[in-house]
Amino acid sequence: MSRLRAGKNMLTFILLFFLLNIPLFVPSFIYPRCFWSMKKNEYQDRNLGTGCMFFILAVQQPMEKEYFSHISNIQTPTENQKYPLTLAFSMNEINNNPDLLPNMSLAFTFSEYSCYLESHHKRLFNFSLKNHEILPNFICTKDIKCGVVLTGLSLVTTVTLHIILNNFIFQQFRQLTYGHFHPALCDHENFPHLYQMASDDTSLALALVSFIIHFSWNWIGLAISDNDQGIHFLSYLRREMEKNTVCFAFVNIIPVNMNLYMSRAEVYYSQVMTSSANVVIIYGDTGNTLAVSFRMWDSLGIQRLWVTTSQWDVTPFKKDFTFDNGYGTFGFGHRHSEISGFKYFVQTLNPFKYSDEYLVKLEWMYVNCKILEYNCKSLKNCSFNHSLEWLMTHTFDMAIIEGSYEIYNAVYAFAHALHEMTLQNVDNVLLPNYEEQNYNCKMVYSFLSKTQFTNPVGDTVNMNQRNKLKEEYDIFYNWNFPQGLGFKVKIGIFSPYFPKGQQLHLSENLIEWSTGRIQMPTSVCSADCGPGFRKVWKNGMPACCFDCSPCPENEISNETNVELCVQCPEDQYANQEQNHCIHKARIFLSYDEPLGMALSLMALCLAALTVVVLGVFVKHHRTPIVKANNCTLTYILLIALIFCFLCPLFFIGHPNSATCILQQITFGVVFTVAISTVLAKTTTVILAFRVTAPHRMMKYFLVSRASNYIIPICTLIQIIVCAIWLGASPPSVDIDAQSEHGHIIIACNKGSVTAFYCVLGYLACLAFVSFTLAFLSRNLPVTFNEAKSMTFSMLVFCSVWVTFLPVYHGTKGKVMVAVEIFSTLASSAGMLGCIFAPKCYTILFRPDRNSLQMIREKSSSHTHIL
Repeated sequence: MSRLRAGKNMLTFILLFFLLNIPLFVPSFIYPRCFWSMKKNEYQDRNLGTGCMFFILAVQQPMEKEYFSHISNIQTPTENQKYPLTLAFSMNEINNNPDLLPNMSLAFTFSEYSCYLESHHKRLFNFSLKNHEILPNFICTKDIKCGVVLTGLSLVTTVTLHIILNNFIFQQFRQLTYGHFHPALCDHENFPHLYQMASDDTSLALALVSFIIHFSWNWIGLAISDNDQGIHFLSYLRREMEKNTVCFAFVNIIPVNMNLYMSRAEVYYSQVMTSSANVVIIYGDTGNTLAVSFRMWDSLGIQRLWVTTSQWDVTPFKKDFTFDNGYGTFGFGHRHSEISGFKYFVQTLNPFKYSDEYLVKLEWMYVNCKILEYNCKSLKNCSFNHSLEWLMTHTFDMAIIEGSYEIYNAVYAFAHALHEMTLQNVDNVLLPNYEEQNYNCKMVYSFLSKTQFTNPVGDTVNMNQRNKLKEEYDIFYNWNFPQGLGFKVKIGIFSPYFPKGQQLHLSENLIEWSTGRIQMPTSVCSADCGPGFRKVWKNGMPACCFDCSPCPENEISNETNVELCVQCPEDQYANQEQNHCIHKARIFLSYDEPLGMALSLMALCLAALTVVVLGVFVKHHRTPIVKANNCTLTYILLIALIFCFLCPLFFIGHPNSATCILQQITFGVVFTVAISTVLAKTTTVILAFRVTAPHRMMKYFLVSRASNYIIPICTLIQIIVCAIWLGASPPSVDIDAQSEHGHIIIACNKGSVTAFYCVLGYLACLAFVSFTLAFLSRNLPVTFNEAKSMTFSMLVFCSVWVTFLPVYHGTKGKVMVAVEIFSTLASSAGMLGCIFAPKCYTILFRPDRNSLQMIREKSSSHTHIL
């Protein structure tokens, strides 16, 4: 009882959900139809392998509606009773239409064997062929009128019937078929007098694949009949699936022969049960072994989502049906407009037999869902009988779907062909003369093969198979409720005429699963590879089966199921999840960071200190210690040291072409001036001592101040080297995006490394010469001899730059720049401290030593010693 109440509550929820939330994708969704049907004692009432055969004739007498009432008196299997009723309904419409076939009516022969077991038809046809006789009980006289045979039989039985018609009575009859389309019957050479009302399901494959892709499925099972129809559909479906990377988990090709099928039934069952595919497509005739398989799978409670064509009646087969047995069923049906008045016509034939309770077993009833908006609460907490009565009070009409609609169009096609013939030959239509009548029938069949018309509901019908338009499909979702009540709603449409990517329109709000949750089951071979991963194919497996592998270093994927990861641009790097690229941080030694601030402050402080020293020497320029050491060279050296301390400022900040050139050129020139000045001062000391010796040449050099030419000559040589450097390969901005992960190192490239080492080598030579001369003159008895100070300064200079080379080559980026700056400041500070610290100490703190009297005392003591 609780399950029944749950089902009714769910129906109420579904109807409310449908009415209030359905998106209006297309105009036909404004007033959607709700279908419901009733199937009690399904197994007992339904006969597998039944089919119908009708002979349709044109007569020149009026046919009243009572003519069709005899249909209700003939026993017909329940499954096929709707077909003769549809046939009678369409004929009655035509016969009552004054604009179509005036002075002529349509009639058909119908007996208890018209809709019977397929095996009965087959025995009947085989008997005719064996005895070379026409069909038993068929009247073949010269006054027979033009007609058609309308059949809904299997392929084999249809072919057998066509042979009989072709050999005996093809001049007076043509064969029209309804039901599934059979590719084999399209051969007009072998079947020149046969026309199929159904269209080739070429667009069905595209519709199914579009539907599958919409729900992100790619692992699908398929069950088809082992005949031309099934194989033909398989080829279409496989082609569309390969285009969209959808794969078959299994393909069950069910044999048509019952004995062969029974020997393999267990294998087919195991394939469905063991497969990981949750979605299975069923395609084929409903009256053969494929239907047996489907019933067995469904009755055994296999939890799969079935996708079929609308010919498959998936109303529950058991009274004690519960909501835990499956996911539900989607059905694809040819799209057509609704035909009104069918139920009223049927009930007027025999109101006692064709009650509402009886009709719901024959065909789906359709209800305008909009009326349920106000009364759907009446289904809640009601008994089953009350719910059923309430539905019946709101039933508008019986739905003519699939095979019934094809019968409807077949009758109208024959009527339009007859009508066209009457327009062409009004005076000779259906004359008693047999030859004239035969001629007129040929005209009718000629018109029939190329008839194109618009039926009463507005749909275009084309009898030329080659010119038929691609089919559009309505998509239904079936809910199954206890007591055999089936309820289905059109949830979408598929039209091949819409733009690509917009051909499928679904209202997902209507998909309410039997478990009570709105959740679509997954059906994939492998889980999606999310962002940051790529697909790696499994050997020997379909394209839908793969492993997920992380993207290589510095590559990303920001979509699911990508085959190749994308390399990040040079100025970007992959984040840790490898799903997007991040711009690399541009790093260089800037004034904003502590290291840059410290080095720049140090450089400015040392430059300021040098300016102070220069001021001290300028202030005390008349003192002996300043005069004794050549104040001009001293001033030049101090000014050069100021620029040496300021030179590192070119290394700090965002590099550009100008600063890169100034870094190296300024460094080389100012250091050349500084060291050459030291060399000049050392040379001056040596010359000052040697002038006391009897050498005219030494006295000449001292008097002529030859040492002063050392500075411009040495500097000129360095300038020439720098000019060659700039001409050959000047320094430039270097952007290194590879050395450090997540960073772009912006630094100055030396350009020509050889030229850079030539500059350093030249400075090293000058420093070495200066060091040697200063070392040799350190003990000369000259007043205020600064040779020792210059020796230590050159020793510090050489030590700093010898240490610089290996450290410089072992670092990159900001550290490398900082090392070069530190070496520049350290070597400059070494010269400043070693040369000028003692002198400043004497000038500022020991002025007694900086006097002429002290100089005379030192000179006299030195002379005494000598």
